[in-house]
Amino acid sequence: MATLPPVENENTDQQDIRSNQDMLSDQDILTEGPKYNVSSQKTRLKWYRSHVAREVLRELNKCSDFLGFAQTLGFLGVLAAASGAAIYSSLHWPWYITALLVFVNGHFWHFLVNGFHELVHNSVFRTRWLNRFFLRIFSFLGWHNHHLFWASHTEHHKYTLHSPDDQEVVLPQQVDLKSIWKWGIINFRHPDSLLRSKFRNFTGYLDTNNPWIASLFPETDPERRRAYTNWERIVLIGHLLIAGVSLTFGYWVVPLVITFPRTFGSWLQFLCNMAQHVGLQDRVPDFRLCCRTIYLNPILQFLYWHMNYHTEHHMYAAVPCYKLGRLHKLIKHDMPYCPRGLRETWRHIVEILEQQQRNLDYQYVAELPVPST
Repeated sequence: MATLPPVENENTDQQDIRSNQDMLSDQDILTEGPKYNVSSQKTRLKWYRSHVAREVLRELNKCSDFLGFAQTLGFLGVLAAASGAAIYSSLHWPWYITALLVFVNGHFWHFLVNGFHELVHNSVFRTRWLNRFFLRIFSFLGWHNHHLFWASHTEHHKYTLHSPDDQEVVLPQQVDLKSIWKWGIINFRHPDSLLRSKFRNFTGYLDTNNPWIASLFPETDPERRRAYTNWERIVLIGHLLIAGVSLTFGYWVVPLVITFPRTFGSWLQFLCNMAQHVGLQDRVPDFRLCCRTIYLNPILQFLYWHMNYHTEHHMYAAVPCYKLGRLHKLIKHDMPYCPRGLRETWRHIVEILEQQQRNLDYQYVAELPVPST
């Protein structure tokens, strides 16, 4: 099992690199959290980061409105084309073609959460208000609450897999791949469970019995709680209006492709997203050991908002998603082996999960490159 080499064995060049990385500011490696975040008294972790020259990192951190529009409008264009085709089919084509298009459409809408995640980082567009504008569009379309995720995800990046400071992802993660057909193909319970949850939140309910939620929304911060509840109300009212008006005018397919599209085809996004941390190490200050980078084909990588470069994203969260491939090439020599495609990725993950069933304390330790001397 690979471990980081002791500092005292590093040569002068390695010490200089480590020193330069330690001097990086939060602006160099993180993105801005919500304005209402109260600075915590937690002890900051000293993470290992593969060396990137400061001037190179400064260039990588620069956002582009052009590339931001290409990614964002391109993705929204996919959603518009997929849902539009299903709506058109419901008016002109046989029902079985419409059913197929509704099913295919759902696959794309599950990746909304990845665009929402990138916009939360405020690193898609150079123009700040564009990030906030599209964040609200993605939040609305996906029924997501950016107030909750923004607060939670800030802590996830600072304290990745170090519970209790990070409770967004807690290992070991349980994955029942044998049952994925029950909910990953068509999840009939999704509309009911979603509406029940949103109606409850509409009343101002906040699950403060959950320690993580209670820590993110303390009683001492009523503004944050109010912002969360107000957004829940906007999303619920908006989607009910869309569904109600559509059904009134006879467009019965609209709720299936815009209001509840995530009823269908969650398996693909699940296999991408779940691969980020499952089976790896917790409580280790090295993103190469607690995050997983995988190679995907260009189409799936685009839909996934380049989050297949997940180790790189955690190392340097201020780098826009569309530049993570460039970052990967710069630090590839310092990375563990990266599996190609979902099949190879999940073949390895299944082996890890089987080991964990036999040994609850087992965690996979990636083999790290030996530092050059």
